[in-house]
Amino acid sequence: MRQRGWNELDVIFVSGDAYIDHPAFGVPLLARWLEAHRFRVGIIAQPDWRSKDPFMTLGRPRLFFAVAAGAMDSMVSHYTPARKLRHDDAYTPGNRHGARPNRATTVYTSRLKEAYKDVPVVIGGIEASLRRFAHYDFWENKVRRSILFDAKADLLIYGMAERALLEVAGRLRDGERLPDLQDVRGTAFHCSSYDAGDSVVLPSFEEVAASKEQFAEAFRLAYLQQNPWSGRTVLQQHGNRQLVCTAPALPLTESEMDAVYALPFEKAPHPAYLEAIPAWEQIKTSITSHRGCFGGCAFCAITMHQGKTIQSRSQRSILAELSSLTRKKWFRGSISDIGGPTANMYGLGCGNSDAMKKCVRESCLFPKICSNLRTGDTAATALLQAARSLAGIQHTAVSSGVRPDLLERQPAYFRELVGHHVSGLLKIAPEHLVDRVTDVMRKPGKKSFETFLQKFHTESERLGKRQYVVPYLISGHPGCTLADMLELAVTLKKMGMTVEQVQDFTPTPGTIATCMFHSGVDPMTGARVYTATSDREKGLQKSLLLWHLPKERAKVLEALKELGRDGERGLLLDSGPVTGRHSLPARKAFSTKKAR
Repeated sequence: MRQRGWNELDVIFVSGDAYIDHPAFGVPLLARWLEAHRFRVGIIAQPDWRSKDPFMTLGRPRLFFAVAAGAMDSMVSHYTPARKLRHDDAYTPGNRHGARPNRATTVYTSRLKEAYKDVPVVIGGIEASLRRFAHYDFWENKVRRSILFDAKADLLIYGMAERALLEVAGRLRDGERLPDLQDVRGTAFHCSSYDAGDSVVLPSFEEVAASKEQFAEAFRLAYLQQNPWSGRTVLQQHGNRQLVCTAPALPLTESEMDAVYALPFEKAPHPAYLEAIPAWEQIKTSITSHRGCFGGCAFCAITMHQGKTIQSRSQRSILAELSSLTRKKWFRGSISDIGGPTANMYGLGCGNSDAMKKCVRESCLFPKICSNLRTGDTAATALLQAARSLAGIQHTAVSSGVRPDLLERQPAYFRELVGHHVSGLLKIAPEHLVDRVTDVMRKPGKKSFETFLQKFHTESERLGKRQYVVPYLISGHPGCTLADMLELAVTLKKMGMTVEQVQDFTPTPGTIATCMFHSGVDPMTGARVYTATSDREKGLQKSLLLWHLPKERAKVLEALKELGRDGERGLLLDSGPVTGRHSLPARKAFSTKKAR
């Protein structure tokens, strides 16, 4: 501030993550965005919340404080799916746990109000975004109020915040008052009364806290308003206060996306840090090609945060960022990823603009691919070809997940991917292979996975490459019984695949699956859904997928006995080694032994 001749800042961000000036991190990206629009911006990263003093280190901002818990919900960051305390934090120097509090958004806002009672606080990021309505909290096993009320913040910005944040900052700079900003898309606020008009009115907090059926209905109504063109303002009463959530912000255009990623990021942690930050080490050579995902998986919160509209950058913008990376002293020639939430959705979208602006489908891919969806692979293939041909680039990988059902319509992208962009292992996320479970998940199912595996193996052998698939799998997902998990384990064994890490389903706010977990109902269909809610059953499901590990043997036997099939231990146990051409080599994550 002294070097720039500033005696005050316009906006001060408070973040639960270490300060890494890289576009993969939300707060630094938004800070650069405001800076580019001539706002004076500062960042307080991971302040000690035990006192108000660290929150006062940059003084009083002229406009407002902007608070985010970090790249993850702070409760997810702190606790395992079994509610056990984690002992690390990849977004903290030295990978140390404890640099942020539980419910960081609420705690940070409280300290700021203590320090500067009259300064507005705007909250955002993944934690605030997905907790903007009354929501089920897995860690307390109850329905909590909108985070706006618990945090006592003045405004909430949800989703990808460039448009909303810039509008709020600009209008405040021009003299408007924050309580008067009730028409900014992508925001939520509370007031004593609000004219409903054509707004969608959800069951109240009190109603959803008392009734699981009402909770499911509230989720359904809110979920259906996520189309940025047709979505309406959503209201939810909380006691004598009204929560008002405006329609989602419009997606960024290609030129706007290019402008965001052309900002002068250092692509590195702040120089004050002396220890490695694992999250940066993992993504420092990755490139974000697009945002959004139209897959609509039940366990994913992207629809309620980024949205299902794909927002792609131009090839020119991506190649320029790649070229800038080659000039970094620490760059060694390899790009770890070119992708987004789903890599092979780059450049895709709805081919019918009229239908797009009214669409309320959860997924463009499930239960079948929408006839309006553009699935061509020309843009994505050309991007990968240009990237690997760039001077200074020795290898480019695609580490983001891919959708196999979409790949079936993308033969050129598939050949380019398998031929040049697999670093030995390719991530793919079937999540399960029992069709009645994948139907609940909104995933393509067993046949699609088997078709992909065969094509991947055939193409790899044709190229003379030893390449393997990393299958991501979830245990304990709503709709999955213990018998379903046994069927999955047996299926994988027949395929010659074993896994060493399994994602135990964690109910996080903002997902269809979490609504199912709490209510027992699929909110979009009204159908009852079986859910494993006890830690014991969730543990048994996970152990069945890890049957080959000696430490899991006792639980596998317990699961077989529970199913009345303890005489069939040969299905998994005591039947010799696993063999199969689709297995993985020994590896830290999702590994198997390959035998020919």
